[in-house]
Amino acid sequence: MSSIAYIAEQFKGKFIIQPEALREKFLKIKVFVFDWDGVFNNGEKNENATSLFNEVDAMGTNLLRFNYFQRNGTIPFTAIISGENNSAAFALAKREHFQAVYYGIKYKAIALQHVCMTFQVRPEEVAFVFDDVLDFSMAEKCGLRIMVHRSCNPLLIDFAVARGMVDYITAADGSNHAVREAVELLTGLSGVYNHTIEARMNFTEEYLLYLQKRNQERTVCYTSQASSIVEKQPL
Repeated sequence: MSSIAYIAEQFKGKFIIQPEALREKFLKIKVFVFDWDGVFNNGEKNENATSLFNEVDAMGTNLLRFNYFQRNGTIPFTAIISGENNSAAFALAKREHFQAVYYGIKYKAIALQHVCMTFQVRPEEVAFVFDDVLDFSMAEKCGLRIMVHRSCNPLLIDFAVARGMVDYITAADGSNHAVREAVELLTGLSGVYNHTIEARMNFTEEYLLYLQKRNQERTVCYTSQASSIVEKQPL
């Protein structure tokens, strides 16, 4: 699966930039960051003030990271960033060995700055999947931006497009696997989608090596304190 035209035809979201340009951006990416509420879920909270995730999306993030490993030989830095304290986000990140969870972050641009300084990457090397106004301060600076669609806020989406803060808008919303749509698109644009799927389904030596290296990654939790980012375990 390498034809960009074919891939663009399969996805029913809105390409704000041309698929070829999106691919060029993607191939420069070293960091994947996902917002939580409204992205991995529809944003609803239960009585414990947390929101859930879906295994369909979780598998997508694993395939995306394996795809990166196939192309670069290293595990990409992957993080969740949220304005809230979501126990399910910590659970997913630890299970999948994401390198970081940023929680309680109300001004997300400072989290991006922390990522870039700590892990020695540039903003244009960061891909961000997001959905709402609290994400805009970060989205406007990242190299690749995928916004999760919601039919309830067309003016907000128009604002993001007009301000140049989004490259692709998903067809799916957060309750219908928007994360999987986003990572499926990016993995397809890599040019080695079939290789990724075949290696994963057959548990090849390549995948086992990736899994071994991925599982050595430690999840670190960060939060905002006095306008700075500090390492801190959630309560």
